[in-house]
Amino acid sequence: MAQPVPDSKLPVAVAFGLIAVGLVIGLAGGFTEGSIAGGIIAACGVIPAMFGMWKGIQQESQGTLALSIFALLAALGVAGLLILLRIVDWIR
Repeated sequence: MAQPVPDSKLPVAVAFGLIAVGLVIGLAGGFTEGSIAGGIIAACGVIPAMFGMWKGIQQESQGTLALSIFALLAALGVAGLLILLRIVDWIR
């Protein structure tokens, strides 16, 4: 029988940190203008979120898995919004 692995939420914390940094960069230039760099940094939050999902599955922990899925969706949403706002600003 396998030894239980301790619950680790560090990948989720890293993902939310990258999302926050992306938002700060995006808001520094004005929220309606968006930011490609902020969007890319926020999108990088997908990588630790996916690792957190894998860890949650391995640990059989629904809490870690749920937080990781939320972090994944938040990273994709924030990144998409920041990049879309920047493209719309270029078109205007």
